[in-house]
Amino acid sequence: MEIPLKFKKQKAKSLLSIYLELSKLNILSLVLVATLLGYFLGNMGWGSWERLFFTLLGTSLTAAGSGAFNHLIERVPDGLMERTKNRPLPAELISPIHVLLFGITMAISGIVLLVWKVNMLTGFLSLLTAFLYITIYTPLKKVTWWNTSVGSIPGALPIIGGWTAATGEIGTMAWILFGIMYLWQHPHFYAIAWMCKDDYAQAGFKMLPVVEPDGARTIRQIFWHLFLMIPLSILPVIEGSLGNIYLVGTIIISIAFFLSAIPLAKDKSRKSALLLLKASVFYLPALLIVIIIDLGV
Repeated sequence: MEIPLKFKKQKAKSLLSIYLELSKLNILSLVLVATLLGYFLGNMGWGSWERLFFTLLGTSLTAAGSGAFNHLIERVPDGLMERTKNRPLPAELISPIHVLLFGITMAISGIVLLVWKVNMLTGFLSLLTAFLYITIYTPLKKVTWWNTSVGSIPGALPIIGGWTAATGEIGTMAWILFGIMYLWQHPHFYAIAWMCKDDYAQAGFKMLPVVEPDGARTIRQIFWHLFLMIPLSILPVIEGSLGNIYLVGTIIISIAFFLSAIPLAKDKSRKSALLLLKASVFYLPALLIVIIIDLGV
C-alpha cells in the first residue's frame, strides 16, 4: 500500500518535537486561522493586540491539549496505520501517562487563560470544543461515517470563540461564520479520508470512503457542502457587515473551491483529492485577506 508522501511521518527526535507532534500542529494552525477570522470580524478590524495575543495563546494551548488526548485515545489504531505508526505513542517514544499529563496541563492552562485574560464565554467555548472533540468525535470515528459531520461542530466553534473574544457575545454574524466553517470542513476532511482510506480501513475507522469504497456518496457530500457554502458566504453582505469587495472576492474563491472538486468526481484519484485538500487549505486565509481588504484595514 502506497501512502502519499505528504502523510508519511518520521519519528520525532527530541522531546520538543514529540510535544509539537502531540499538539497536532496542522489542525492547530487551522484552528488559529479560524479564531483570527472570527476575532477580526468581531472587531471590524484588529482591535486590542493584547486581547488577540491571549485569545490565540489560550486557544493554542487548549487545542494542543485536545490533540494530545486524541493521540492517547487513538494510540492503538495509530499503530496499525502506515501514516501514523511513527507517532510518539505507537513508536513508544513517550509513555501514555506522560501524554495524559501534557494534555491535561495544556487544555486547562488554555481555558483558564481565556477566562482570565479574555472573557468567560470564550473560555467556555474553548472547553466545549475540547469536550466535543475528545469525548464525542474521536470515539465516533469507530462507530459511524457521520463522525465527520458531528466532528465539524467542535471544528467550527473556534471561529465563534474568536468572535466572542472580540465582542463578549454571540451575534448573528458569529452564527454565519460558524455555518461557513462547518460546511468547509466536509470537503477538507473527505479529501483526506479519500487519500488515506486504506489506512483508515486498516485501523477500523468508519470514514465514508471506507464504508462506501466506490466514492459516490463521498462525492455527493463534497459537492453538497461546497454548493451550500456559496450562498452562505454571501450572507455577511446581506447582513450588512461586509461590502462589495468581499462579495466579489468570496464568490471567486468559493467557486474556485467548488471547481477544485471536479477532477476528484471524474477520476477519484489521490492526486485529485490532494488538489481539493490544497484548495480547502487555501480557502480560509484567502477569505481572511478578502475581508481585510474589504474593511480597508
